[in-house]
Amino acid sequence: MKFSRINTRQAGVGVACLLGGVAATLIAGPTAAAAEQCSAAALSGTVSSVTGQAQQYLGAHPGANHVVTAAYGQPRDQAASDIRGYFTANPQEYFELRGILAPIADVQRQCNVTVLPPELASAYNEFMAG
Repeated sequence: MKFSRINTRQAGVGVACLLGGVAATLIAGPTAAAAEQCSAAALSGTVSSVTGQAQQYLGAHPGANHVVTAAYGQPRDQAASDIRGYFTANPQEYFELRGILAPIADVQRQCNVTVLPPELASAYNEFMAG
């Protein structure tokens, strides 16, 4: 899937997709929802918080924001290469953004759920792996 530009509306749609993914996961995995930290509200809150923090971070780091935004309009291999190249050259930004995104991995592991839709999950996993 290619996006020529990302704007506020598209970011909102992305967040809605993330939250929809949380809801779909909870329907498919009711045992995870039994624990309070794995409730739909808790998972949604984690994704929402992480998304907001990541947007603020990217807004304050124009280089990172540019490479991430540009990736939406690129073929997957090129986007992955460009993002990897940028964050390899800027390891401090990589570790800061990785730290911001870490709660998603934590909640997925603790609750044994996937909170991201497949098209975002693979990119997220690749970014987190380094």
